[in-house]
Amino acid sequence: MEDPSRPVTGYPATGFPHAQSNNNPNAYPSAHPSYCTTAYPYAAPAPQATYYNPNSYYGQPFQTPGATFLRRIFVIIIAAFIITGTVGFITWVVLRPRLPEFRVDSVSLSNFNISSSSLISGKWDVRFTVRNPNHKITLYYDRIEASVYYRSELLSETTVPPIVQGTKNETAARATFAASSAYVEGSVVNGINQDRARGTVGFSVGMVTSVRFKAGEWWARRRFLRVYCRDLTVGITLNNSGGTLVGGPKQCGVGL
Repeated sequence: MEDPSRPVTGYPATGFPHAQSNNNPNAYPSAHPSYCTTAYPYAAPAPQATYYNPNSYYGQPFQTPGATFLRRIFVIIIAAFIITGTVGFITWVVLRPRLPEFRVDSVSLSNFNISSSSLISGKWDVRFTVRNPNHKITLYYDRIEASVYYRSELLSETTVPPIVQGTKNETAARATFAASSAYVEGSVVNGINQDRARGTVGFSVGMVTSVRFKAGEWWARRRFLRVYCRDLTVGITLNNSGGTLVGGPKQCGVGL
């Protein structure tokens, strides 16, 4: 009978009696008549196998230098976008930038003539006002390119000198257009003559300028501003070569 106080292991204990007996016929005989030197019938569990992962280093997944570098670049780019967006949002909340406002105050047309060969001549003197509605931002218009149209037909182009506007400021400006025997399509000639027969001709003025926004020492990047002043109706008949704006000042559309 086994000693209940003896620990059970996978190897025979010193002095353990011969394993082969009537009580344990399945035990293997030993060379010694009195002691058992063979394995105990209840084998101990085998040690856990160690798996070697060639892609790990000290238990941590191994990463190639290229993958680590790309991951860092990706994190830096995301952080830069977040920082830039945050700064831009805070700036917008503090400054609340608004687009300037353009208004045509008067139009004077003189020496207007259309020849039988579809050649048009004339001089347009356009006076307009530019308003800066911002409380903390100064506007810089580097160069203003202006054009005069009849419907979609370009009649003449000119430039307006640069303008600097302080906060809550209104600036009067002037654009002078001149056409000298400029060729136009026959449909344009017919349209103008029909309008003159009714006593008025509608023109449009478009302007494109690069504008910069400045608040204190902070400068915003340069932006292109587009201005379009539609339906500038000038009173002129077939018997006259000049006329002025009808209906008072006209507000212009402004966009980036």
